[in-house]
Amino acid sequence: MAASSMKDIKLRIKSVESTMQITKAMELVASSKLRRAKERAESTRPYFNTLYQTLSDIAYSNTDFSSPFLQRREVKKVCCVMIAGDRGLAGGYNSNLFKATTAAMEGKNFCILPIGKKAVEFCAHRGIEMISGQYMSVEDLGLRDCFAIARLLSSQFREGAFDELYVGYTNFVSMLSQQPAVLQMLPIHYVREEAKTQAESLLEYEPSSQAVYDTIVPEYVGGLLWGAVAESLASELGARRTAMDAASKNAGEMIEDLSLKYNRARQGAITQEITEIVAGAEA
Repeated sequence: MAASSMKDIKLRIKSVESTMQITKAMELVASSKLRRAKERAESTRPYFNTLYQTLSDIAYSNTDFSSPFLQRREVKKVCCVMIAGDRGLAGGYNSNLFKATTAAMEGKNFCILPIGKKAVEFCAHRGIEMISGQYMSVEDLGLRDCFAIARLLSSQFREGAFDELYVGYTNFVSMLSQQPAVLQMLPIHYVREEAKTQAESLLEYEPSSQAVYDTIVPEYVGGLLWGAVAESLASELGARRTAMDAASKNAGEMIEDLSLKYNRARQGAITQEITEIVAGAEA
C-alpha cells in the first residue's frame, strides 16, 4: 500500500512539474509581448485626442452645423463592436467583457461585430446577430482593418441600419488591473460652449464644414477602434501574464505539499521494513 501511494504521489509531482513548465513558458511569452502592446496602446491615445479635438472645432465653428453623425434619433436598433481575446487562460478577461457588454445591451434590439476568436464563438453560441464573423484574431488586426470596419459601420449608421454604435473593450489600467468598458461612438455627443463657438467661428472649411466633418468621422471611428484594439490586446496579455504567474505559484506550492507527503510515505515505508526485519530476527 505504501509503495503504491508513493508511486501515485511521484506521478502526480511529475504531472504538476510538467504543467508548471507550460505556465512558466506562457507567462514569459505574455511578458515579452506585453511591453510592445503597452507601448502601442499608449501611442494611439494622442491620435484619438487630435481627431476628437478636430471634430469638436468643426462643430463649434458653425452655429447652424448639422450632421447625421450628430443627430439623435429614436433608438430602434443598436450595434456594438465587441473586442475579446483570441485564446483563453487569461483569468476572467473574456467573461468580464461578455458580462459588461451583455449588461449594456440588455433590453435592446442589438447586433454585434465580434473581434477575436472568443467573441465570435460567444456570439455563435448565444445565437446573437453578427454583422461579420471574419475578424477572428485581435493580434493580427491592423490599422487598415480598423478603418475598413469604421467605414462599413459609419455607412450603415447613415443608412439607418442601426441608431447607436458602441464598442465593448477592456481598458488597460496597469499590469495587474484591466477594466471592461462599453463606449458609445455614434452619434457623437458634444456640448456647445458659446465663448468657444465665437472664437472658432472665424475658421472656414472647403467645400463645407459638414462635408469635412462627415469625411473625418469614419477616420475618428477607425482611430477609436484601433485604440480599443490596442488597449484590449495589452489587457489580454496582462491578464494572461497574471493568471499564469498565479498558476505557476500554485503549482510550486502543490509540488512542495506533494513532496512532503512523498517523504512521509517513504519514511513510513522504511520504518515498516525495519520493524519487519527486527521482528523476524527476534523470531
